[in-house]
Amino acid sequence: MPTFTYTAALPYPRARVFEWFTRPGALVRLNPPFAGSVVREPSRGIEPGSTAVVGVAAPGRLGLWLGSTAASATGLLPRSLRGLDILRPEVHWEALHTELVPGESFTDVMTGGPLTSWTHRHLFTDGTGSGATAASTIITDRIDYEIPRLADNPLTRRRFETELGRFFAFRERQLHDDLDFHAAHAVGPRTVVVAGASGLIGTQVCALLGGGGHRVLRLVRRPPRMPDEISWDPAAGVLDDAALADCDAVVNLAGHPIGGRFTPHTKDLILHSRVDSTALLAAALARLSVDGRARTLVNASAVGYYGSRPHGAVGGAAQRHATPLTEDAPAGTDFLARVCQAWEGACAVASDAGVRVVNVRTGLVLTPAGGVLQRLLPLFVAWLGGPVGKDQWQSWIGIDDIAGIYAHAVLNDAVAGPVNAVAPTPVTADRLAKAVARAVHRPAVLKVPDFGPRLLLGKQGAQELALADQRISSARIEGTGYAFRDSTVEAALRHVLGSR
Repeated sequence: MPTFTYTAALPYPRARVFEWFTRPGALVRLNPPFAGSVVREPSRGIEPGSTAVVGVAAPGRLGLWLGSTAASATGLLPRSLRGLDILRPEVHWEALHTELVPGESFTDVMTGGPLTSWTHRHLFTDGTGSGATAASTIITDRIDYEIPRLADNPLTRRRFETELGRFFAFRERQLHDDLDFHAAHAVGPRTVVVAGASGLIGTQVCALLGGGGHRVLRLVRRPPRMPDEISWDPAAGVLDDAALADCDAVVNLAGHPIGGRFTPHTKDLILHSRVDSTALLAAALARLSVDGRARTLVNASAVGYYGSRPHGAVGGAAQRHATPLTEDAPAGTDFLARVCQAWEGACAVASDAGVRVVNVRTGLVLTPAGGVLQRLLPLFVAWLGGPVGKDQWQSWIGIDDIAGIYAHAVLNDAVAGPVNAVAPTPVTADRLAKAVARAVHRPAVLKVPDFGPRLLLGKQGAQELALADQRISSARIEGTGYAFRDSTVEAALRHVLGSR
């Protein structure tokens, strides 16, 4: 039976590293977005008898193409069918935890999935040898596996272990960065209520906070099924204030998805889903403020606040030297700018009552699990990729940094008011396209014609989303002590796409 081994060294004590694996969210944080998705988190952590299910994507660029193409196609389905994942090209992998030696090891086995067998032993030892310190930990992942007989040959095994190498390299960096984040935010455990917890960003925010030992409660629009769920109905204005009484912070990521055609109905949903949910939470926190407990509202917003062309339609060299906009820049006047103003304005009742309010103005979030990168990948992998526009500025942020900024805003009491959640190095559309191309080892020579975004998004949607030109500054969030994991678009793409 073949055995694959991966060893990682971490500059933290073994007890702290091992404890991180026992907390909620560990599997979500360690699962690479290029490798599939977490279908069901472990039922009882790493305790024997705990079960989990992940969706495994096809290996390499094939998996990226299938996953991103299927996700884009799913987005075209009626909303009633999107949650069925009928196009998701993944194979379910069912895992069972079988052994646990606290502080030293745990083991899981595949009970259903694409392999004949799989036993994964996670071994933790104190670091020794040259350069190691007493506070270091060595994690050894040892996997005994069997490939189905009809597919088992040296070439298949070599390719399989190459994919495992990408998988565990992602996990090593992810764990290291998360431990660094928690060391920099060593505050007492906080209780955080999250709206939009199942979304692209919300899933990672919940997992990151859970990994730091914080208690996370999720707002759901149905009767609660789990102890960590709270029912609400923002459209109907239904929320029990008492459900928030024990919380230290509320993170609000609720809102109708932005990314389709800007029809009158869609625009109404985009606006009211954001303003109504924010107003409901802000009013509840304001009423609770009379008890004297310090609470925080960390509310989503977007760089669309500044308008789709805040630098003007100058183009050329002048465009490339546009001054990055700070949070004090004036608001724009187009649709998304007005949405962001109303969105942030709905927080006023909470801030007026003494609640600390943070408005997170998010840029383009880069991950193959959703958003702009997911939509670009099918073209690039198929050798048809290229820039959408040329000189306009794209203020981007990696998925782990946007989750980190939300968690930072929750845990750092000095953060208040609007903050731009963008990486320190915005890029032009041309450079972003070239960076994606390099990450998937493809050229970027076929410029996307302007009618392409207009066909998918309509004229207004294309102007305010795909063709927007926004060079935004990250100075304020960095000034609060937030350390970016990925400061360059190339580094961010290599990580989320598993590129060597």
